[in-house]
Amino acid sequence: MIMLILLGALAGSLVPVQTSINSRLAVFTRSVFLSSFYSFSVGTIMLIIFNLFANPGKLAPSYILSQDFSYIWFVGGLMGVVYLTGNVILLPKIGAALTVIMTVAGQMIIGLMVDTFGWFDADTQPINIFRVLGIVIMIAGIIFMNYKKKSARVADKSSNIWLALGLFTGAMPPIQTAVNSALRYEVDSFFFASLVSFFIGAAALLILSLIIAKHIRFVAYDRTLGHIKPWHFIGGMLGALYVTTNIILMPYLGATLTLMTVIFGQMLMGLLIDHFGLLGIHKNPIDARRVAGVVMILSGIIMLQIF
Repeated sequence: MIMLILLGALAGSLVPVQTSINSRLAVFTRSVFLSSFYSFSVGTIMLIIFNLFANPGKLAPSYILSQDFSYIWFVGGLMGVVYLTGNVILLPKIGAALTVIMTVAGQMIIGLMVDTFGWFDADTQPINIFRVLGIVIMIAGIIFMNYKKKSARVADKSSNIWLALGLFTGAMPPIQTAVNSALRYEVDSFFFASLVSFFIGAAALLILSLIIAKHIRFVAYDRTLGHIKPWHFIGGMLGALYVTTNIILMPYLGATLTLMTVIFGQMLMGLLIDHFGLLGIHKNPIDARRVAGVVMILSGIIMLQIF
């Protein structure tokens, strides 16, 4: 079990790296949606290669056409796109810190409900006071890490509809993981389930890019960053590993614990990127408040594991 939790934290650590890389790519594409499309496309190609070795028969047209194409084939990929789009909309409206707080709260609430009621064929895990307390402690730790007075002032001026959108957006990742895990059993392969999710997400982002950015091209040179480099496109590979790992962990850890270990990994890597100024990010040294927040988050995970 400990190894699975560590694997979840490792998978979560890929997310801030992916986000940082995609933000650099967005400078060359001139569009967040277009950079995400290229990221999803690279992840899709990577998963096609994996499936050529692991599940060559599942890529055959005869196998694909024989499926019933229930909703679980499409929902997982679309949830990822909704989560991405929601964050893009929320950031300028309520600020970065409050965006993190509201989306994580939404993730926790839905993750707990997936476990409690067994939605999307997930194994049920009865709710108890200790599980609720563990989630509350973790949310408090995240709020403590991200709280800034400026964000609080932004929140006072914002409409409740943006806060509700934050909760709704945060509900997407646990639903995506649960649906993709159900698809894994339908197609009998976590690699193929990941491929389906990424393909649907890439197709949706292509449509969004054509509607919003009105192009799919990118420039090869920027005055600030110089020439575009191959590593600017590896965000999709990291995303593919992240999604696949979530599909693997879900049946063993449940939606809530999978989600919490992944978020813990995101927080740790985010702290390292900030502290050392990695990937061109402005340095923001680790302080006592952030360390205390990490301890609270870890305490919440341990409480969920024990009870």
